[in-house]
Amino acid sequence: MILALKVLGALKERAGLKELALSSLLSLSLGLTPGAQAQQPPAIPDAPAPQKGATPLSDVASGSIKPGGGAGTETPVTGASGSTETRVPEVPEASTQAPPSQPQKDVQTTPPQQDVNPAELGTIIRTYTTYVNVPVTVKDSKGKLIPGLSWRDFKVYENGNFEPLKYFIVDAFPLSMAFVVDQSLPTDVMAKVNDSLSALQGGLTAYDEIAVFSYANGAHDQSNGFTGAQSARVPFVLSMTKASGTEQLNPVNSGPLAGCPIRQNGGCVDPNIQPGRSAGNDTFISIPKEIHTLNDAIFAAAKELSTRPRERRRIIYVISDGKENGSKATYREVLKYLQTNEIAVYGTLVGDSARWGEGYLSRFHLPFTMYDNRLVSYVFQTGGTLDSEHNLNGIEKSYQALSEEARNRYTLVYSSHESPFDEKFRNIDVRVDRPGLEVVARKGYYPSAAAAEIH
Repeated sequence: MILALKVLGALKERAGLKELALSSLLSLSLGLTPGAQAQQPPAIPDAPAPQKGATPLSDVASGSIKPGGGAGTETPVTGASGSTETRVPEVPEASTQAPPSQPQKDVQTTPPQQDVNPAELGTIIRTYTTYVNVPVTVKDSKGKLIPGLSWRDFKVYENGNFEPLKYFIVDAFPLSMAFVVDQSLPTDVMAKVNDSLSALQGGLTAYDEIAVFSYANGAHDQSNGFTGAQSARVPFVLSMTKASGTEQLNPVNSGPLAGCPIRQNGGCVDPNIQPGRSAGNDTFISIPKEIHTLNDAIFAAAKELSTRPRERRRIIYVISDGKENGSKATYREVLKYLQTNEIAVYGTLVGDSARWGEGYLSRFHLPFTMYDNRLVSYVFQTGGTLDSEHNLNGIEKSYQALSEEARNRYTLVYSSHESPFDEKFRNIDVRVDRPGLEVVARKGYYPSAAAAEIH
């Protein structure tokens, strides 16, 4: 009985579900009337008009792009039909110019003054005591002079600091030359030097001036001051510097060939020519030292040059084998005097010092011995030029070549940031922005107290 009642309740429930489904279908079919089918769908809004200045996606690739969201911040805009649309903010056009590069270091933007003659430059340097005059020679790998450079090709550094140029001059300067002749040369070399002296005047102009010095054991002023380079007095003064030279003998101080050449009964005939002479020492002979007072000669010439006007090119021209021994003045004292008074040393090496490779070997010096070639150091530190010649023709040509080189140099003038009353040495480094070139200039200078007093 109970089972029959449960089956009857389930059948009634299933019938109720069928009636509910039939009523839902009937209401849906009634809703699809002809009037409802004729109703128009909602209008689709117009597409947004293209914006001026819009950029392609590649130009805004750097913006923040998220999936389904576009780039940057979006702003809602109401369309003509009342619907809302999304507008992407305009992106400015990318500049076609490259980003500004980093400014180059040590570049001079304003050109230096170039329309200045040597006389005016001397007045300017006397007025402004911080102005530094640097003559420069530029050569290629074969030693030939390089003309046609401009101020843009040069850079000057003092103690490592870049110094802009105030003046740049390519005009020739008149020379004040102190000509120094070594009279302690060997006899055969001295003969060539004597014959070449007549060609010296041909390398000078009427605007130049010259003073002649000589040295062997001490310096001698042959001209007693400066005189015109083309005056009739110059050949006479040069003739006074001719000398016979010295005999080069083998230094033998022991053995049968030493000392006394004439003997009798095993002894020397003349005590004055025996080994040790009057001392009576027959075992050892003290060989006398060679005397070459190069330092004293350059110092004497430099003191005479220091009185010449600053608008002239001050140079010392030395013809020698470069040996130094026995001078009262030291190398450091003479070099400081040269660097203080803007004096450059030029030279022609003759004799043994003119041999190939001799200049390199001369760099090695044994203490308490003679300097085989001290002239190289003077030339290198003061910004001059050194030539090596063996024969007469080469010596004569070197006079003209070095004189022309000293006269025609690039002149760079800059203003030092150091005090003119500071006595410390200042290093100078001149560079040329071209590869494969050799720059010849002085390595530094000491400030001049005389120039400070003029100011």
